[in-house]
Amino acid sequence: MLKLDTTDRGILRYLQQNALLTTKELALQLNLSYTPVYERVRKLEREGIIKKYVALVNREGIGKNLVAFCNVSLKEHSRANGEKFVSAVMTFEEVMECYNISGEYDFMLKVVVNDMPEYQRFLMEKLGALDSIGNTHSIFVMSEIKHETALKV
Repeated sequence: MLKLDTTDRGILRYLQQNALLTTKELALQLNLSYTPVYERVRKLEREGIIKKYVALVNREGIGKNLVAFCNVSLKEHSRANGEKFVSAVMTFEEVMECYNISGEYDFMLKVVVNDMPEYQRFLMEKLGALDSIGNTHSIFVMSEIKHETALKV
């Protein structure tokens, strides 16, 4: 793991707020010259600290009005069965996040779709078609209270 100093942390804070900042703008914010800031950003990218740059889209603005958390239990707990499930889930565009969890269920999926009929199609035609699944439990989001993308650095 890369040891981050205050300059690295500053770069990460600014880029998490606005990834469109130029190196020149970052340098001004950090009271540094262009070259060391450029080199630091490239190092953070090479080391995988900065994974990628994205545009955050307002899901409701594109009609994605339903968020569901779907808990999944596998039929059997074998490496092959788990890998088969993970491989399939990685292809589902409706699944925004997937976590291997402990407790009553094996996986938790964050699913974002247009509406309830689309979620039902996803559940029946995609998720339900996987023979590795034992059972599922869906939880529907009524309102989003807090959603952050920036990590504290």
